[in-house]
Formats: sequence, C-alpha cells, structure tokens
Amino acid sequence: MEQRSSFSHAGQESVLQTNKVLRNTYMLLAMTLTFSAVCAGITSAMNITPGLALGMNLAALVMIFFLNKASQSSAGIWFVFAFTGLLGGSLGYTLNYYAGFQGGTELIMQAFGMTALVFFGLSGYVLTTKKDFSFMGGFLMVGLIVAVVAMIANIFLGIPALSLAINAAIVFIMSGFILFDTSRIINGGETNYIRATVSMYLNLYNLFTSILHLLGAFGGDD
Repeated sequence: MEQRSSFSHAGQESVLQTNKVLRNTYMLLAMTLTFSAVCAGITSAMNITPGLALGMNLAALVMIFFLNKASQSSAGIWFVFAFTGLLGGSLGYTLNYYAGFQGGTELIMQAFGMTALVFFGLSGYVLTTKKDFSFMGGFLMVGLIVAVVAMIANIFLGIPALSLAINAAIVFIMSGFILFDTSRIINGGETNYIRATVSMYLNLYNLFTSILHLLGAFGGDD
C-alpha cells in the first residue's frame, strides 16, 4: 500500500513538472515572439540592407552556443531574448521586400495567420491526444539536413522551382517539429523550458518565412 502511494506521489510530481515546463515554455515563447516582432518592426522602419540582415542571422547562430551553456540558469533567458531579437530584426529586410509587392501587407498578414493556425492546430492536437511523436525525430532531422544542403546548393544554382520545393519541404518539416517538440514536453522528454522555447521559436520562425516565400511566389506581383 505504501509502495503504491509512493508511485502515485511520484506520478503527480511528474505531471506537475511537465505542466510547469509547458507553462513556462509558452509564456516565454509569447514574450520572445512579441519582442521579435518589435525588433522586426524597428529594422523594417530602418530599411536595413541584406548584408546587415545576414550579419544578424550569423550573430544569432553564434548565440546558440551561449544559449546551450546558459540554458540551465536564469541568465539563459537573456540569451533567449538576444537570440530571438537578432532573428526578428533580420526579418526587417524580408518584410520590406514583400511589402513592396502589390497587396504585400495582406501577404505578410496571411503568412502570419497561416503560421498561427498551423501552430495552434498541431500543438492543440498533441496536447489533447497526448500522442508521442518522438519517433519522428530521426526522419525530421534527415529532412532538415537535406533541405539545408539543397538550400546552399541553390545559392549557386539559382533554380526558382528548387527554391519553391525547398520552402514547401521546410513547411512540412517545421510542422513535424512542432508535433515532435510539443510531444517531448508533455511526455517528459524535454524538461528545460529555455531549450524548449528556442526550439519552438525556430519552428515558428522558419515556418513563417517559408510560408511567406511561397505566398510571395504564387500570389505576389511586383
């Protein structure tokens, strides 16, 4: 009887810990997305150059190493904001580019709305069903590596059709990662909300930019 009670207590603690990680992740994600949007608005108003946007992306890439080391302490939160601020700021050039299209503002809002719809739909599905999507990890990582290699190759090839295919693939891959990362949180595979926030932010960032590129290719006119 005492052993059963101890198992029950341990189970309750596990559920409480999972709920805490989930709550902290979504709270920090909401704050960083807001901060990122503000940074994007500022750099858009500044009309930043492609070079500066690339520099901010590279700086954010370097920031990941600091994030990994600081993720176990409260100082990691500041690195999360620096990381998401840099990535958000780098969007200023992209947003200005698509805003120059006929109906560009509506295009950007469509991409934003579709990203939110995919995120809430997929996250809500996992939270409701409690399904474990950890089996997808290997497939998603391979798909991501292939997409990155194809993206680098297309810098030199410059094939529009390949660019569309890459962006479409990234939409599916990031959607899969939303399922995977949400599943890891609710099933105890990820217990660090700072790492969880960064993973989820990157899913949304890449999902938004890929959807925007696709909408721009099919629905935008200069």
